[in-house]
Amino acid sequence: MNYPAPAEAFSLSAPVRLWEDGFAADPHRYYAALKAQGPVGWAELAPGVPAYVVTDRRAALDLLHDPETWSHDPRPWEVTVAEDAPILGMMRWRPNSLFADGEAHIRYRRTLVDAFDLVEPHDLRERVHHAVDVLVSRFGPEGRADLVGDFARPLMALVFNNLFGLPDSESERLHDALGQMMEGGEQSAKGEAEYGRYVLELVGAKSAQRGDDLTSWLLDHPLGLTPEEVTWQVFLTLGAGHEPTANLVSNALSRILGNPAYYSTLTRGSRPVMDAVVEVLRYETPLSNYGIHFARESLSFHGVWVQAAIPVVVSYGALGHFAEREFAGAHHTHDASHLSWSAGAHTCPVKQHTLLIATEAIERLTQWLPDLEPTTPRERLTWRPGPFHRSLTALPVRYTARTPDQPGVSV
Repeated sequence: MNYPAPAEAFSLSAPVRLWEDGFAADPHRYYAALKAQGPVGWAELAPGVPAYVVTDRRAALDLLHDPETWSHDPRPWEVTVAEDAPILGMMRWRPNSLFADGEAHIRYRRTLVDAFDLVEPHDLRERVHHAVDVLVSRFGPEGRADLVGDFARPLMALVFNNLFGLPDSESERLHDALGQMMEGGEQSAKGEAEYGRYVLELVGAKSAQRGDDLTSWLLDHPLGLTPEEVTWQVFLTLGAGHEPTANLVSNALSRILGNPAYYSTLTRGSRPVMDAVVEVLRYETPLSNYGIHFARESLSFHGVWVQAAIPVVVSYGALGHFAEREFAGAHHTHDASHLSWSAGAHTCPVKQHTLLIATEAIERLTQWLPDLEPTTPRERLTWRPGPFHRSLTALPVRYTARTPDQPGVSV
């Protein structure tokens, strides 16, 4: 593929620090600083850990559709990074579909697609409804709740524990470990280690006794993954299912509850939940800076000399921010032209499952609690730190207290 010729020299003296607390509070200011540098900006993912960041849609598509030039294998970069770097938990190489290229990627991806194809939509819907009912029975009588800590995050732990074959009792351990690992700060290594133990115990239990679950189906797949390969497939998929989907739900709820155009018509179906979910994917994607690639050799790319062994991050968050400024209100409600699912060979293989989980969770919740009202304006909500995600710390609401078994309450 022929890329544009180099433009003016690209300054490496002032990287945009995506690890700062200010990035979580106001990512748009940081994206504007990156965009001012051109289609490819210069940033830090952690102190002393540089990266190129793609903020231009054309450049992003050029990269995502060119596997000959770009690799997902981070090992040449890993040897240049201190072992205690806080973002290694999210970026170190593992034998799974995210960090593989070519035939290895095709093999790993095939096992995931085949396993998730065994999850029937009606069955997944019932799992989501059950998890929502469990959570509403806990906080419903209180009349107040945090839809992040009390709902979105524990919901995904319940749903994905169930899908991968663990009991509800393990759910809190899962979302605590993943939360620490995602934020990329001092707790990252602790979260990675705890999540690793969690997955090892899960695969060990299913290796000893199969069940009707994704882990068992991966172990028994005809392509013959080794137990180690299954472990790393689960490590990837369980985390990729839990964290971004929890953020998708809470980000969508924050838009629905703070916007009369959604919530006042929600029960009448005139502005469906899917509109808010797609709006989040388009403009405020939950996994905002995780399209990580590496040049196979140093090259000029859209006016920037990109060195091999330095991460090149497709910023889905920046792409969404600039799209919202340019096109807000111009998209059809079901326009899926955003890049939240990525593109090319590494497009998300289970996006329909994710959409079903998110929409069913929100619809079930608002059926139980139809008068949910935010107690904090959306512009005053706070966001979790970390370079990779767009994730609320809390979404406080009030509502009429009720329980699922209360007379007159039904869904």
